[in-house]
Amino acid sequence: MTALGMLMIVAAYLLGSISSAVLICRLYGLPDPRDQGSGNPGATNVFRLGGRLAAGLVLLCDMLKGTIPVWIAYLIGINPFMLGLIGIAACLGHIYPIFFHFRGGKGVATALGAIAPIGLDLTGGLLLTWLVAVLVTGFSSAGALATALIAPFFTWLVKPQFTMPVAMLACLIIFRHQENIRRLLNGEETKIWHKNKKRREEKEEQSGPSS
Repeated sequence: MTALGMLMIVAAYLLGSISSAVLICRLYGLPDPRDQGSGNPGATNVFRLGGRLAAGLVLLCDMLKGTIPVWIAYLIGINPFMLGLIGIAACLGHIYPIFFHFRGGKGVATALGAIAPIGLDLTGGLLLTWLVAVLVTGFSSAGALATALIAPFFTWLVKPQFTMPVAMLACLIIFRHQENIRRLLNGEETKIWHKNKKRREEKEEQSGPSS
């Protein structure tokens, strides 16, 4: 491992450690996503707490945390295996952020951002996979798991030399979703729009009947 590669891994972890969900929730005056909803500081939970705009910003920022270090490393000629380690470092920063008491999210958006420099066709295919899985099942976690499982195969079709690093990222995402897998198998996972509907009903109850 070269000194430059090690520097990029550390930089990727530190960038990943900036919790977009917590900062954007503070900006919008929303509750800390680590203490509300699912307790996961990610775009899905922010959507439940604050709606589409806040969630969209979180999604964009979380993806950029993966894209920026991997893209820079790609431009300076770092090999595919090291690119995988850099992407994993960004995801580990998101999952265990040093700046936010190591209380992070699941790393799905950051992993997708890390994969994005490989090609827009691959990124589009993975986004479509996530969307279809969520629409069919209603579970955000099912979408993440389906995307992680199919990502290495899609990568092999597009750019085979990146299959191993993408598979490494996919394994990390699946590992981080252990609790979600358990809840899915036990029928305890709640559908994404049910939680959002519940949040709206709670707000309406707090505001009382209109005059």
